Amino acid sequence: MARRRPQRSPQKVGAGKQQLRIIGGEWRGRKLNFPESEGLRPTPDRVRETLFNWLASYVPGGRCLDLFTGSGALAFEALSRGAIHATMIDNAPAVIHQLRQNIQDLKTQHAELITGSALEWLESRSNDLESQYDVVFLDPPFHKGLAQLCCQLLEQKNLLSDHAMIYLETEQELTDPQVPENWQLYREKHAGQVTYRLYERNA
Repeated sequence: MARRRPQRSPQKVGAGKQQLRIIGGEWRGRKLNFPESEGLRPTPDRVRETLFNWLASYVPGGRCLDLFTGSGALAFEALSRGAIHATMIDNAPAVIHQLRQNIQDLKTQHAELITGSALEWLESRSNDLESQYDVVFLDPPFHKGLAQLCCQLLEQKNLLSDHAMIYLETEQELTDPQVPENWQLYREKHAGQVTYRLYERNA
C-alpha cells in the first residue's frame, strides 16, 4: 500500500472515491476507482512507467504477488501488460470491496484477492513450489520495520522463482533494507521522500 508519497492529487470522482489510470498494455487508459483512506496513494504514473520499463521482459507470462496492494495499481498494471496471475493482499474492508469491483469491471480471471494481513499470509506459507512468483511488489507502510521482515519471509518460505524480480518501495531514510544475500540490486531511484528499488534474485 503506497503511503506518504508526493504526487499530483488523484482525480476525485465522488464522495469517498478517487481514480487511478492504467498506463500501459491491454487496459491502457482505463480508469479505476479506489477509496479514500488515510495514507493510501497509488504509485504515481511516472514511477509506474519507470518500474514497468525495468520489468518489460519479466511481466509478460509471469506470476505476480502484490503485498499491501492498496489501490491495486501495480497488480492491475502487471495484468494489463501480460502477467498471467496476480495475487493481491490487503486487510482494509473498503479497499477489498473496491478491488473486487475493479476485478469484475475488468472481467479478468487472473486476479486472486486475499483479505488479511500480508505479514500473516507470508508467515502461513508452507514452501509450495507450485505457488512461486516471478515478480513481487512490496510497498509496506513506512516506519514500521516491515520491509526487511517481508523480504526475509519471501525467501524463507520459498515463494520466489529462481530469478524473480522484487520491487521494494520504502521511506528514503531506510538506506539499507537488509534484503537476503542472494538478491542483487538491479535498479534504484528516489522520488521525493520515497526510495524505490528493484532486486533480482539469484537462485
